[in-house]
Amino acid sequence: MRLIDGHLDLAYNAVSGRDLTLTLEVLRRVDPVEGQTATTTFTELRAAGVGVCFGTLFALPRTPDSPQGYTDHAGARAQALAQLDVYRRWEDGGFLRLLRSGAEVNAHMAQADAPLGVVLLMEGADPVRDEGELPFWVDAGVRIIGPAWGATAYAGGTGAPGPLTDAGKALVTAMRDLGIALDASHLDDAAFWDAAEIGPRMIASHSNSRTLVPGNRHLSDEMACAIAERGGVIGLVFLSSFIKQGAETGATQGDLAAHARHYAEAEVVGWDRVALGSDMDGGFGSEKTPVGIGRYSELPRFLDEVPEEHRAAVAGGNWLRWLTAYL
Repeated sequence: MRLIDGHLDLAYNAVSGRDLTLTLEVLRRVDPVEGQTATTTFTELRAAGVGVCFGTLFALPRTPDSPQGYTDHAGARAQALAQLDVYRRWEDGGFLRLLRSGAEVNAHMAQADAPLGVVLLMEGADPVRDEGELPFWVDAGVRIIGPAWGATAYAGGTGAPGPLTDAGKALVTAMRDLGIALDASHLDDAAFWDAAEIGPRMIASHSNSRTLVPGNRHLSDEMACAIAERGGVIGLVFLSSFIKQGAETGATQGDLAAHARHYAEAEVVGWDRVALGSDMDGGFGSEKTPVGIGRYSELPRFLDEVPEEHRAAVAGGNWLRWLTAYL
């Protein structure tokens, strides 16, 4: 069973000093990132059976916890370009293949011995100067953009309520017209509904259910339905605090499956809209992943929690259908 993961911060890890070409055991011995036990390398992804992932370009804004982050567009753009260069160097080295169309994804998934396939997703749109710069990023291979992380120049986001700004409305309109999909993960409700009204292709690459964990980082049932109505798919996040309310650590695979069942069986979106969006390398380590999944090669264990008749779809079939139709 080939997997597709809707959200991995591979290049962000590389610019943070992690060498993902090492085995996980070696990386853990030399890991420069403190307090987050690494879970993900190329060998781990291969061992798990991942055929394709959405690889992010994630520019980190300056916060009290991240004084090295960007403070303006130029800083955000520089981070995204550095990460883009990482993906290209990995491609030159044979570690991955950048995929730019649904046909390429489909052909790639049919090759059992292919390297990891990567579809580029920009998480937080501040690296984009304005809507006129979108063709540059499309030419670079970006096929999906999430306008927000926290608040950006374009949208309210996680922990930062607000609508699309005027620049955000122009950006999302241009995305719609160019066929760039919108990742609704991290969008605040007001910004989400502004974007939905404009009408781009929509997914949520890594978003659990707000019914089970409150907060604007997660999707309400109404938001999930809006994504499904537009043909989109929702990826499940493997972070304990996003899985079980109040659980910084120790959430179980069953707790995560409860989000899948809520989306699929509570008359929200159905099993054909539920997928993986693990974010397992996204700013947290094995300390905060579900119990029993301490490294990426163990991620397929979660699929045992999914009804057998839907496992292949959740593992990769639902993302493959969306990618083939819309990329």
